Amino acid sequence: MNIVVTSLKGGVGKSTTSIYLAGAAVERGYEPVTLVDADPQASSAEWLELWPLPGITVVESPSERTATRSIERAEGLVVVDTPPGNERVTQSAVALADAVVIPTRAGGVEYSRVSATIELIPKRTSYGVVICAARLGTNDLEVAIAWWKEQKVEVWGVIPERVSIAAGPEARLSREGLENYDVVLGRALRGWR
Repeated sequence: MNIVVTSLKGGVGKSTTSIYLAGAAVERGYEPVTLVDADPQASSAEWLELWPLPGITVVESPSERTATRSIERAEGLVVVDTPPGNERVTQSAVALADAVVIPTRAGGVEYSRVSATIELIPKRTSYGVVICAARLGTNDLEVAIAWWKEQKVEVWGVIPERVSIAAGPEARLSREGLENYDVVLGRALRGWR
């Protein structure tokens, strides 16, 4: 199964989401789990170099060609961390996806970039948004969730701000983060046979 984590906008939590999804997959007993880091910044690879997670193999693939090859050759569950703003790599990755996870934030500026990302996803591929760094109980979050529902886009998860603040290459994965992203993983796996 290939789960592609993508958004044409940067700084929305793609690498954090990718790492946590791979970690949640290992906790569920999926092996092997391969994380394909297709972002030239290599944030996911750097994170797992500092805090290795048993059961996850990282493959750095910073180009369209290498990302496609890595996804096609990997066995088991594959999580792909895509670069922001690179439509060619994104299109190549989503063409091979069984599910697409689109991290976003609550707020108006995000909608157009997520909508542009959704347009790149093949019709039969399941997808959902994950609202990252969410301030729970705020009007912005409620408006964002309502807007996505109006657009008939599933919200696969809401990740509290405290999880995002504690995330990044300097930190280990938190129990709360793994639990929140396990819900997202479950939704991504729904259509997989």
